[in-house]
Amino acid sequence: MSEEEKDMNKLGIFVTNPHQDTWRHLKGIVKAVQKAGKTVRVFFTFKSVYLVQQSDFLEFVKMIPEEDFAICHDSYTCEGFDGIPTGLTEKQMRSQAYHGDIVDVCGKYISL
Repeated sequence: MSEEEKDMNKLGIFVTNPHQDTWRHLKGIVKAVQKAGKTVRVFFTFKSVYLVQQSDFLEFVKMIPEEDFAICHDSYTCEGFDGIPTGLTEKQMRSQAYHGDIVDVCGKYISL
């Protein structure tokens, strides 16, 4: 997809860090983007899959449409988790190709 075809109203967020500061920052970014009338697409990979253990994870999941939030299935299982995190669907357990889609579709992109 060319730069002209990217959705400039969509922010891609690639999350690898599992720390509490990252979690607070991520939630703040998503709220600010949505308040501005824009959308996000979020992908958890590497150690960030531990963020599913946050007490307000389900609240976070509800903030983002199903098609715009995914977790790397391989990272999730490699970290010893099994099944699907509460609040997610099987469709949201994705491969790194989802990250590639974020890069292709989103007009803006950050990594946490």
